[in-house]
Amino acid sequence: MAQTRSFNPYTENGGTILAISGQDFSVIAGDTRQSEGYSIQTRYAPKVFRLTDRAVLAVNGFAADGNMFVKKVKQRLEWYKHAHSKDMPLKAIARLIQTMLYAKRFFPYYVYNILGGIEEDGTGAVYSFDPVGSYEREACRAAGAAQSLVQPFLDNQIYFKNQVAAPGTTHPAHLPLPDVLSIVIDSFTSATERHIEVGDGLEVYIVLAKGRDLQDFEAIRARNVHLTQELTVTEDGERIFVMRLDLKKD
Repeated sequence: MAQTRSFNPYTENGGTILAISGQDFSVIAGDTRQSEGYSIQTRYAPKVFRLTDRAVLAVNGFAADGNMFVKKVKQRLEWYKHAHSKDMPLKAIARLIQTMLYAKRFFPYYVYNILGGIEEDGTGAVYSFDPVGSYEREACRAAGAAQSLVQPFLDNQIYFKNQVAAPGTTHPAHLPLPDVLSIVIDSFTSATERHIEVGDGLEVYIVLAKGRDLQDFEAIRARNVHLTQELTVTEDGERIFVMRLDLKKD
């Protein structure tokens, strides 16, 4: 009897990522569980990475491809900074990622990327990519194992789909930062309860535009008992903070 052999270099390592853009901020988050099927490989595998003071990249899919892709993107951004003495703008980073993914389209990185940050005009932005480079700018996007659970929730809460505004009112164009952070935490808390490949820890990166008032953010930090760390060095430009929370470990 003839035998057929196949070679599949890819695997799915679970986890979920999402990003939401505001008027002058972006929030990018991902859980820390890495698994293969029902087997948990590690409980701390970061999926969100700081690229510059105004850009953060979240990757999900095949963990080995994701780590290698992030390394290559950071290398290209470092070359750009040495050549031009400034960081690459967010829109240009999105185009760079698209070019790098499309160049590998015949043996692609099995990674779904979400780029979030601040544009040159000070507005928050989110770009989502498929593994071969197709991308678009959106207000919110989720990817990964629990995408089917999280994306409808974001559509309802961010895009206000299937909601009717009260008489005499309209839905806001952008939600305030405290509301967005609550939506992010609720998204991962509910996904963790329902999906075995999501859990352990949550990392939430917050990118704030230059000159943004930090009053409401400082109030969030004061109320929140979880670890919050600033990753930027200067306070005269865009600022990046990361919040780390615990999720269910079962």
